[in-house]
Amino acid sequence: MELDTVSMGSTGLRVSELALGTARFGSERGDDGDVEIDRETAHDILDRYAAAGGNFLDLADVYGGGDAERYVGDWLDDRDRESFVIASKIYWPTREADPNGDGLNRKHLRRQLTRILDRLGTDYLDLLYIHRWDDATPAREFLRTLDEFVSDGRVHYLGASNRAPNAWQVAMANEIARREGYEPFTQSQIVFNLVDRQVEPEYLPMVEEYGLGLMPFSPLAGGFLTGKYGRGETPPAGSRGDREERFRETYLTAENFDVLDTVETIATERDTSPVCVSLAWLSAHPAVTAPVIGPRTVAQLEENLAAAELTLTDTEFDRLDEAAPAPY
Repeated sequence: MELDTVSMGSTGLRVSELALGTARFGSERGDDGDVEIDRETAHDILDRYAAAGGNFLDLADVYGGGDAERYVGDWLDDRDRESFVIASKIYWPTREADPNGDGLNRKHLRRQLTRILDRLGTDYLDLLYIHRWDDATPAREFLRTLDEFVSDGRVHYLGASNRAPNAWQVAMANEIARREGYEPFTQSQIVFNLVDRQVEPEYLPMVEEYGLGLMPFSPLAGGFLTGKYGRGETPPAGSRGDREERFRETYLTAENFDVLDTVETIATERDTSPVCVSLAWLSAHPAVTAPVIGPRTVAQLEENLAAAELTLTDTEFDRLDEAAPAPY
């Protein structure tokens, strides 16, 4: 199958309808030092994604302690870098015991962009996100620094990523950018899925008002919407539900299992998987540009890619909305 391309917000740039997330590339799991996705597996996943027409790679400077960018940079050595739209992010701590080694202060932003480009082996990023909002740095200061990156050609577009849907922060930043003549945020990234729809009342209207591209992360609710968890059952060994109490409290609830029941029923009726139903629902949302998928294996990637071929009916959308109503 071949992925279609969609407009990346109002930029005129076109990206794949599914973005490939790399948060697990080089990431250590637990205390035993095992890596979730090693270099060889990462390259296999990248090969299959590219073979399906995928061109949109989502990274961050902290993924795998920088190894995600190194893996992708190595993979790009034998390919046409211009064929890919590469995004990365800056905010989280990157230097132990360095009081300036995190956040969006000018020193950290400049240092990290240089390191990102070195690891990727490229001289520019297509998209740079702030990985979260920085309450300690005035917005005007970090917006000025980000604007410099665009002006000197090292970054093409800017985006804001955050776990909490604070629409007012992005709107304020873009109004400052408008007033000062800085490059605005044209893209956004936030949690959005069938069992986490808190972005819909305020954040999504802001996205549409400013013409931002929206790349939701955790589109499968950290694996909950894959159907791997059963109501009243012990989570599979090694899964997030097994390891993380917060995950269990957030996702393994009676209300969410009611949603999953509907997802699984529709999947059975359509001879597909809960993954495909969940991704098809999200991709069809008018505010969404490209969900960020995070497969651990090529087999999981194949299942994600199959979602691009599924079109839900109006009745199926109604059934899912009834099971998982938006918080209006």
